[in-house]
Amino acid sequence: MNPHEWPRTWQPSRRDFLRSALVAAGAVTAGGVLSSCSSSLDPNTVTLGSRLSDKNSKVGVEDFVAMYRQQTGGDIRVNTVDSTSFQENVNNYLQGTPDDVFTWMGGYRMKYFADKGLVEDISNVWASNGGGYSDSFKENSTGSDGNQYLIPFFYYPWAVFYRPSLWAERGYEPPKTYDQWVALNKQMQADNITPIGFGARDGWPPMGTFDYLNLRLNGVDFHRTLLAGDVSWTDNRVRTVFDTWREILPFHQPQPLGRKIADAQTALLNKSVGSLVAGMFVAQSFPAGAERDDLDFFPFPELDSVIGSSAVEAPMDGFMMRADPRNRPAAEKLLTFLTGPEPAVAYAKQDPQAIPAHRDADLSDFPALVRKSADLVQNAGDITQFFDRDTRPDFASIVMIPALQQFIGNPNDVDGLVRSIERQKSAVFGT
Repeated sequence: MNPHEWPRTWQPSRRDFLRSALVAAGAVTAGGVLSSCSSSLDPNTVTLGSRLSDKNSKVGVEDFVAMYRQQTGGDIRVNTVDSTSFQENVNNYLQGTPDDVFTWMGGYRMKYFADKGLVEDISNVWASNGGGYSDSFKENSTGSDGNQYLIPFFYYPWAVFYRPSLWAERGYEPPKTYDQWVALNKQMQADNITPIGFGARDGWPPMGTFDYLNLRLNGVDFHRTLLAGDVSWTDNRVRTVFDTWREILPFHQPQPLGRKIADAQTALLNKSVGSLVAGMFVAQSFPAGAERDDLDFFPFPELDSVIGSSAVEAPMDGFMMRADPRNRPAAEKLLTFLTGPEPAVAYAKQDPQAIPAHRDADLSDFPALVRKSADLVQNAGDITQFFDRDTRPDFASIVMIPALQQFIGNPNDVDGLVRSIERQKSAVFGT
């Protein structure tokens, strides 16, 4: 599953409906939009709309559904649609006849639907069962009105991934600071190794590098304010982000605009690059066993000792309830079940990118990489959700993807770039 397959939910004139995929999933109405499972109301059955559609994810869903049936005696009817189609059609889906519970994301993506009144306040479920989540997870499940609208399920941190066997062979050590990172990248180049894998063809992957540079240079508060549209992109602090990025671009794989993130992950697997700034989903490209065991990461290095490096990018997925659910008792019963650690553990055992969100999840049987990822996030000073989840989707897709690709293609006109972004941002945000 590509966790950032690009959503264009709020831009009907630009989206390309993947109609055939939806038809195959049994989820297209005559109007061509995502619809819920059709069934008569059964008090013991709840419907679940799921975008967890790749092979491993579907098995994980099947496992926690089986657990729910066994433990509660209830039933879940799952309506699975490929992730891209789900995201592109979710706005129409929620305004139609959606499933009672559906998979979605934390942060701005969650708040948007809460503000529109398309999802139900589930603060009552949180009040009784929300003690297993960190304050950051609660914050990213909370709407503008202070109420909770999402049950966290799993997350996947972003970091700098590498192959320990290659690094041990070359005598490399994970850097902690920017200067150490630059020195290491220069050494890799001297050893005829491309230091950093890079694929920008998909559009969204460069956002991870931008986010971390901004977090490390300017801090979490500025980062969130910028993405909320409340700071000008011509601010000198933004220029510093792009200036710093320009300094490290020569360490990246050349011609990234023609390369997909999957190809960059393969390059890491094949040891043709020394590292890769990516999410935990990179583990899905590594065969289980010896290859995946030879995958590790270090936190994105510190650039300013005052700001530090405790902020972690960790997009979170979870479950929400549609507004005015047809079967509220069954929907609340399912959401309550999902607040326990066991369902997320069952799911994560099948999906190598997923880290259970519940702090009491038993990870003793999971690989060391998963346990290290959990420690990274549980001990984070702050957690962000990734650029395309922390801002308006239309701004991210229509403005920032082309802007970042423009920067990568021509990194020498930062002034013109930030002025262009600011003009477009003002139009999108209405400021």
